[in-house]
Amino acid sequence: MNILRRVVTPKWSVELCDCGNEFSTCCITWLLPCVSFGQIAEVLDEGRHSCCSLGCGYCLLFMIQFHWLYSCFYREKLRSKYGLPAEPCCDCCVHFCCESCALCQEHAELKSRGLDPTKGIYTYIYN
Repeated sequence: MNILRRVVTPKWSVELCDCGNEFSTCCITWLLPCVSFGQIAEVLDEGRHSCCSLGCGYCLLFMIQFHWLYSCFYREKLRSKYGLPAEPCCDCCVHFCCESCALCQEHAELKSRGLDPTKGIYTYIYN
């Protein structure tokens, strides 16, 4: 038994405001957040729902300004899947205060783990 063993807690691969790491993702997220959300959610749902249907749901909630609530559940799903901390605050606060930055961060996190949301889940299932 090793008492002095350090416990390593997983960290996000990019910070919340590192939106500029990938310019194309940043632009799409700022102009059409429903597309980025749909891509991220499709990967996290492991293809159970399509990018299009998830993005349309996001758009409908965007019209009544509750899109952040929908996307915070997927951030929580991402965090629990990879054991990531709730940084800098709880998931819903992050999405309420800075939706686009949160989506860019989530996109970058999936990409750093070998899952490119722009390619869709079927790329990983059928290859």
